Amino acid sequence: MNNVEFRRRAYLFNTGNYFESYDFLGCHQATDGYRFTVWAPNAQKVYLVGDFNDWQQDMPMTLIEDTGIWTLTTTVPKAGEMYKFGILARDGTYQLKIDPYAFGFERKPGNSGIVAGLPDYQWQDKAWLSRRQKEPPYDRPINIYEVHLGSWRRDEANHYLTYTQITAQLVPYLKKMGYSHVELMPLMEHLLDASWGYQLMGYFAPTSRFGTLPEFLAMIDAFHEAGIGVIMDWVPGHFIRNMDALALYDGTPTFEYSDNFRADNVRWGSWNFDLGKSQVQSFLISSAMFWLDFCHLDGLRVDAVSNMLYLDYDAGKEGVTNKYGDNGNIEGQAFIRKLNQTVFKYHPDILMIAEESSSFPSVTGPVDQGGLGFNYKWDMGWMHDTLEFFEMDPLFRQDHLNLLTFSFLYMYDEQFILPFSHDEVVHGKKSLMHKMPGDRYNQFANLRTMMTYMLGHPGKKLLFMGSEWGQFLEWRFAIPLEWVDLDDEMNQKMQIFTQRLNQIYHDEPALWELDHETAGILITNADDPQSSTLGFIRRAKTPEDFIIFAFNLVPVEKKDFRIPVPFAGTYEELLNTEMLEFGGTWTGSQKTFKTTGTPYKSEPDSIEVILPAMSCLVIKPKHLKRD
Repeated sequence: MNNVEFRRRAYLFNTGNYFESYDFLGCHQATDGYRFTVWAPNAQKVYLVGDFNDWQQDMPMTLIEDTGIWTLTTTVPKAGEMYKFGILARDGTYQLKIDPYAFGFERKPGNSGIVAGLPDYQWQDKAWLSRRQKEPPYDRPINIYEVHLGSWRRDEANHYLTYTQITAQLVPYLKKMGYSHVELMPLMEHLLDASWGYQLMGYFAPTSRFGTLPEFLAMIDAFHEAGIGVIMDWVPGHFIRNMDALALYDGTPTFEYSDNFRADNVRWGSWNFDLGKSQVQSFLISSAMFWLDFCHLDGLRVDAVSNMLYLDYDAGKEGVTNKYGDNGNIEGQAFIRKLNQTVFKYHPDILMIAEESSSFPSVTGPVDQGGLGFNYKWDMGWMHDTLEFFEMDPLFRQDHLNLLTFSFLYMYDEQFILPFSHDEVVHGKKSLMHKMPGDRYNQFANLRTMMTYMLGHPGKKLLFMGSEWGQFLEWRFAIPLEWVDLDDEMNQKMQIFTQRLNQIYHDEPALWELDHETAGILITNADDPQSSTLGFIRRAKTPEDFIIFAFNLVPVEKKDFRIPVPFAGTYEELLNTEMLEFGGTWTGSQKTFKTTGTPYKSEPDSIEVILPAMSCLVIKPKHLKRD
């Protein structure tokens, strides 16, 4: 790289406008050996140290004037050797630091970078990317399986599986179960297993726990070949405190705020990125682009967005205000908008998902209309209300039906994903199965009904691993899921039920074609809480294509139960959650229903059914009579 090109890239990086800075900073193959480049603007001196020089200060790097960037091209390091940067601060202290742009690290507990340039991986997913471009996500089925790779499965000695082994097992499992996407909890390099991957240090390196960057890319390729999209959790708000990582990188606040009060993230025991600093913007947006562009991921779920939106979100910072007198983090909000604008400029067909727990307006609204620019947001209010309702003793549910119906008032305010995520099955909260009331039989009946409610409610879907078969024990990051559960008939049937739900979701356009339009749902029965029943109709673009949902939320069968329908004709049962094959008691289907000619609840006709105890009937038209 000649001096002019070097300075051009350095200028773009320093002005916050270099979004492929991973092809400049870090370790890269050069004509002669490797080129190492690092941003450390306030360092007195910087050295390249590693296996190749016994970690001695005998390979000084050169500061490129007026850039804050140090560089060295050398033939001494060999591929696969470990390295760090030795930073001599202005105050005379010396510290070995990681390469923020390393593409691979040694296995924990060490954190040295591995000498290696970007691999020349030969992708086989051209057909997948072409399909992704032609089929925007909004009117397509999105059914996400959330996975923590370190605990989905392990080997018999409780060791991590490799990316290659995970590929061989997880890809066919997702195909069998009918998921459209997999969401991987953070895979960027981190040291502490107990952080689940959310305390990061390597923003351009898949964790070495499971293998190398080329092996990671091969895993993504295999998902795409199987028709499965890949989303990864990404954490731009904060990073680990470790002093040999990003903290006080050149001896001064470099990646974090210079104001310690703003830098200190009490809630997570980490440091907050200074999102208003131009070089940090180049660093973080380049990280997003690395995973989406170089690694071909199909989306990022951006973690802890609320922490970037508000100055007082963290513990002990109540009452903090900005120059306008409110609690908004001006730099954080501007960064988020810049991030989304940049990502969608280059990848308009991917998913940018906000994990945002407040009522901040227009999270999924376009930036040019005042929104944050995400195209999806986790509906965490829906998740909490739904779980609160189904954890309740059915005896009291008639007084709390609003927990299920409240979301109908705001479900089109944003473009939502409905999550039953990892956060709700850990830290003593119990698994989804264990949350359900009653004996084991009734727990499964409640779980099936709750998951069918998620199926029918407008919004894309997400389910955390193990919930699909009703694992009883809550999730533990250090051991694999309780796959032994599947030796039990009830867990087997629950898994079959989830597979059937996923198939229905995939096959029925009424469940996703109008997910974000008010025409997509008609609420037919939400005004009779004493009956503890709920009903609605999901509609597709074609008027005759619709799906009817009728919920019985108490363990008492309801005979001669009337359901309003929009057309006369014959209807058929698509799903009865109480069928024996799913763990219920019904051995035969009700099959078909003929309209009675009786108008009901503002609809011109109706059908009568037996609504099983603690269940949902899913019904679709078979032959309609049209005038």
